[in-house]
Amino acid sequence: MTRVVLASASPRRRELIAALGVAYDVQPADVSEETAERDPVRIAEGLALRKARAVAELLDHGAAVIGSDTVVAVDGTILGKPADAAAARGMLAALRARDHEVVTGVAVIARGLVAADHSRTAVRMRPYSDDEVEAYIATGSPFDKAGGYAIQDEAFAPVERFDGCECGVIGLPLWTLRKLLRVTADVHAAPPALERCATCPLRARDG
Repeated sequence: MTRVVLASASPRRRELIAALGVAYDVQPADVSEETAERDPVRIAEGLALRKARAVAELLDHGAAVIGSDTVVAVDGTILGKPADAAAARGMLAALRARDHEVVTGVAVIARGLVAADHSRTAVRMRPYSDDEVEAYIATGSPFDKAGGYAIQDEAFAPVERFDGCECGVIGLPLWTLRKLLRVTADVHAAPPALERCATCPLRARDG
C-alpha cells in the first residue's frame, strides 16, 4: 500500500483529506512561502510543489506526498495570511462587499512522478460591519488563513456567495487531489464523502 503524506499542518486540510477515506500521515513542510511571483495560479501551484518536494526529499521514494497552498487575489493584489490584527483588519476591509478570487494549488509527488493542478473560485463577501470584523479578529481566527477569513466560519459568515469549489476555498480541492493521487501514485481514493462535493463543478472535470 502506498504511504500517503500530507505536507501541511493545517487542521482544515486534515479534515478535508479524511473525506477521501485514505489513510495518511502528516509531516508539515518547513519552507519559506516568500515569492516574487504575482500570478495567483503560479504562486499557489509553485508553493504547493515547494512543500511537497521538501517533504518528499525526507521520505522513502514510494511515498505519495501532497502539498497545497491557498492564495486570495483582489484587484491584482495577493493576500496571504495576516501577520497581525492591523493586517487582518486591512484585508477584511479590502474584501468587504466585493468580489475576489481564491486559488488553491495542489501537488502530488510519488514514484518519481510530479503533478500539480489548482482550483479557482470566485467569492463575493457580504457587507459585514467594522464591529463584526473586530469581534472576528478578537477570536484569533484570521491569522492562519489566506485573506484573513474562513468561508466555513459560522459565526462571522463572511461570504455572500461563491462560484466554484468550496473545498478549494477552505484549503484543499478534493476532486482535484483525488485525480492527482490516481495519476501519480495509483491511489484510488473514494469520492469525497461531503455533501458539498456532490455538486462541486470540479466533479465533472476531475472526478
